[in-house]
Amino acid sequence: MTGFDLFIQIGGGVALLLWATRLVRTGIERAYGQRLQQALTISVRNRVSALLAGLGVTTVLQSSTATALLTVSFAQSGMLATTPALAIMLGADLGSTAVVQVLSFDLSWLAPVLLVVGVMLFQIAKQRKLRHMGRILIGIGLMLVSLKMIVGASGPLRESEALPAVIGFFADDPVTAFALAAVVTWLAHSSVAMVLLIMSLAASEVVPVGLAFVLVLGANVGSGLIPFFMTLKNEPEVRRIPLGNLLMRVIGALACLWLLPTITPHLASYLGSEPSRQVANFHSAFNLILALFFLPLTDVVSAVTSRILKPRTTDETADGKEWENPSYLDASVIDTPRLALACASREVLRMADKVEAMLRRTIDMFQTTDLEAIGRLVKMDDEVDKMYDEIKLYIAKISRKEFTSGEASLSMRLSDFNIKLEHIGDIIERNLTRLAAKRAEGDLEFSKEGWGEIVDLHARVVANMQLALNVLVSSDVESARELLSEKSAIRELERESSDRHLARLAAGQVASIRTSSIHLDAIKDLRQINSQLASVAYFILNESGDFRPEPPASD
Repeated sequence: MTGFDLFIQIGGGVALLLWATRLVRTGIERAYGQRLQQALTISVRNRVSALLAGLGVTTVLQSSTATALLTVSFAQSGMLATTPALAIMLGADLGSTAVVQVLSFDLSWLAPVLLVVGVMLFQIAKQRKLRHMGRILIGIGLMLVSLKMIVGASGPLRESEALPAVIGFFADDPVTAFALAAVVTWLAHSSVAMVLLIMSLAASEVVPVGLAFVLVLGANVGSGLIPFFMTLKNEPEVRRIPLGNLLMRVIGALACLWLLPTITPHLASYLGSEPSRQVANFHSAFNLILALFFLPLTDVVSAVTSRILKPRTTDETADGKEWENPSYLDASVIDTPRLALACASREVLRMADKVEAMLRRTIDMFQTTDLEAIGRLVKMDDEVDKMYDEIKLYIAKISRKEFTSGEASLSMRLSDFNIKLEHIGDIIERNLTRLAAKRAEGDLEFSKEGWGEIVDLHARVVANMQLALNVLVSSDVESARELLSEKSAIRELERESSDRHLARLAAGQVASIRTSSIHLDAIKDLRQINSQLASVAYFILNESGDFRPEPPASD
């Protein structure tokens, strides 16, 4: 086999591994994304539960980057502070080691079974989740195939005359090897794929185990670089999370790199006899030690990142006006409907971000006695109202031009969603904040069961807002059906919560009696918000001819 053929074989295996990893992640996100978001939303009451939430979500999702971006989005909306977010990241990094552990065993015999079952599910199944389960099984099968390809293709490397020189260079210069692994992981955007590649090269004896440990440390730092660079344009307060995660990983990796020459000869007896098992166990052990060491120190790391990334001060323009977030409503493209509608779409999404931030913060308002904080949430609705008026007038100007059928449909969809977002802002500002203020002024506390019901319902509505935005942008029929089914599910959850609340009243629970009107009104308002969000599904399903009228219900 020539050098070029060898390169193509290994490169093809690596490319397939990256694609298969992505296939598994997207399948899980589409099938269980809402449940994973809810798990992160409701499990951050303390550092330990936050760590376990990050661990659980990433074990399923197999992407610490995806978990990091979810965490950043929660922090951006004001729902999550830096300290619990850093605990989530420690758990996420630990959770990403699960697939490496599983695939460190020889499971190549399982690949054909997974591929056959996965393709059958994907092609035949009618239910959306079963189709995505097929996608997941196909991805896992392809991961096993790719690892087999890499091990098989890298076999001839053992006979290469140049290999000892290359390996010797990196073995003598572990810092360079460490940096190279970090950069390659960042470029590949997958620490899981990188560690699996290192594991397969160690299994085929191309890379000695000592050097593999160095490369694994570099891959762990590279995984911290991915969300750090992906959030560079975010606000400083939000960027503290990926920065803190990166700092913890760099400190831990450099300390371990310094200790490796001393501890490597003793690790074999603790990490297993097979090279692949040693690499997988070293990767897991590093992340476990990192989590145990830094979990009590997340507040310290948070303080350090606050010093590094300070809040932006108010900038002033040349004419002395305060800087504001720029609007995407470009008046210069009004005569070109295609471009103008693209501008309107971006502005509607920007408005949706503000409304989502309001929605996320409402749950905190029911736990605070700070009436000023509640007042700040009320003021956010003023910004939403202003954006609503500007978008409405902008779309009205576009509508005077000649539209294609697709442009007319998009214009109607944007106008309707603009109205729904404004209504959601009003429900939060006029209803939920009033209820929160009433609870704070009366120093009232929900029953444990009642509060759990409100938190769960709120988390599900927040997840549905993300789904609604996805439907608006993608026009995906399956997602639209799911959004519509969520409307019925939320209505059922409200009914069940009301029934349980009435049962608590009948049992004489004092907390439930004192907060009865607040509880019932809050879950009703959350259901109404969800109904507003579900409206975007009607446009998509009507256009595709898939709309089926719902059973009559009072909204």
